[in-house]
Amino acid sequence: MDYKQVVADTLAPALTDVLSAADIYQKIERPKDTSKGDYAFPAFTLAKTFKKAPQQIASDLVEKIDTSKFEKVEVAGPYLNFFLDKAAFSAQILGEVLTAGADYGQNQSGNNGNVPIDMSSPNIAKPISMGHLRSTVIGNSIAEILRKNGYNPIKDNHLGDWGTQFGKLITAYLKWGNEADVKKDPITNLVKYYVKFHKEDVEHPELDDEAREWFKKLEDGDEQARHLWSWFRDESLKAFKTIYDKLGVKFDTYNGEAFYNDKMQAVIDDLKQKGLLKESQGAQVVDLEKYNLNPALILKSDGASLYITRDIATAVYRENTYHPAMNLYVVGSEQMYYFKQLKAVLTEMGLPSAKNLHHIPFGLITVNGKKLSTRSGRIILLDAVLDDAIEMAQKQIAEKNPDLPNKDQVAKQVGVGAIIFGDLKNERMNSIDFNLAEQLKFEGETGPYVQYAHARAESILRKASDVTVPTSDAKISDPEAWETIKALADFPDVIVEALKEFEPSDVAKYAIRLAKAFNKYYAHSKILADDAEKPARLALVKSVSTVLKEALRLLGVEAPDEM
Repeated sequence: MDYKQVVADTLAPALTDVLSAADIYQKIERPKDTSKGDYAFPAFTLAKTFKKAPQQIASDLVEKIDTSKFEKVEVAGPYLNFFLDKAAFSAQILGEVLTAGADYGQNQSGNNGNVPIDMSSPNIAKPISMGHLRSTVIGNSIAEILRKNGYNPIKDNHLGDWGTQFGKLITAYLKWGNEADVKKDPITNLVKYYVKFHKEDVEHPELDDEAREWFKKLEDGDEQARHLWSWFRDESLKAFKTIYDKLGVKFDTYNGEAFYNDKMQAVIDDLKQKGLLKESQGAQVVDLEKYNLNPALILKSDGASLYITRDIATAVYRENTYHPAMNLYVVGSEQMYYFKQLKAVLTEMGLPSAKNLHHIPFGLITVNGKKLSTRSGRIILLDAVLDDAIEMAQKQIAEKNPDLPNKDQVAKQVGVGAIIFGDLKNERMNSIDFNLAEQLKFEGETGPYVQYAHARAESILRKASDVTVPTSDAKISDPEAWETIKALADFPDVIVEALKEFEPSDVAKYAIRLAKAFNKYYAHSKILADDAEKPARLALVKSVSTVLKEALRLLGVEAPDEM
């Protein structure tokens, strides 16, 4: 039940001449101070209409409305404050959570529409660094939030698996590499060969000619070049997947840049046919003046394609393959202008999904305030950070709960979960200064704090395993439970809002709020006391466990039952 709507419907008969029910609904507020009610109507918004003092308007309204559905309705200055019937409300919300289980908050607004999500996108033969973390975990969480809203997300790891660097890599491998080393540690050794190439070509510029020759062979389908490229790609993917497995992230497709090689000419032909390509200083561009954007460069003067040529081909392929309800690109904020151009070109082409193309930008991740950079040597390998987090979690478990079953599994859940949650609790446009020790704390707004609240709830339920938890009529009179119950009631709205803004931090902040409310309830209430309300209190605990686990799942974080 939408209790805000109940408040609006209660007020509507008294305000029918001046406000519609929809207008009333929009004006209703949620007081931050719960002593001032659960919902409030600001009477001062009607002062000009009624030509009365706001307090008098509020006093007149309370005399005209039916207050029987509420615990009480009272005037407080210019506000009319509504207090919900706590027993009825708690019974309804707990019943909804326990009946739905993990499906609580699920809606079907997406109507199973396909939503490709362009995310992660590391370059082949290069390491996955901390710089890849944000696109990966933000994209993964948005996929789960989409699914919770009834969409069918398609996670597409658009690999950087083409370009002149492969000519350099093939040249370097043939001169200095060997098969055993690549198989043993592909990324480290392929990067080593690539770096050596760039050192050697300073004194031996003929290496660049050799590299161009090999890339030309690769483009022309030369058997040896294709074999080496395919092998480098396969070995890189094996290494990448060990990291994705640690993060718990799976992809639906790994269609990289190379996949679209044979699809670009059709796009160029289409642009020409529609009269969109214009010559500019020998290059081919699409004029975007009407969008207040610079022209989009589609082909260089030598006929070479660019990133945008490939991205147009990608968007066309996704349109024809998935008929997407939305097309999402989880890419850093420095690419905002580029995606405006891409969307504008696709709009000019008449691509149906162009209007629902969304670039989902995010801020930088820094370490000690410094931007990560491969060229300057400030690169931090994601795999190493995940291992460090797991090791730190293992040490904490050894100190606090050495007899914990499945210690290694829990350490992985806590360590990896801390990194993911530490990223996603921030609004995605904010930059993050990474601090592993802070993210692994069990106090404060961290992943382990939320995970521990869930484990605490599960511990209580184990202690009371002999009690049947009711799924209906679980009425709680305990005032300490009220904030937790209201937080549980908010979860379905949080799911909707998180999608509206593509903002996983809405879910993370909600999880923190629910965990805090529950921990406060736990501290002030004798949950396991043997009285008439014990089953209802356990229903609340079970509901908290269910919703915390689901909120964490939407973020890509696991919820251990014991910690």
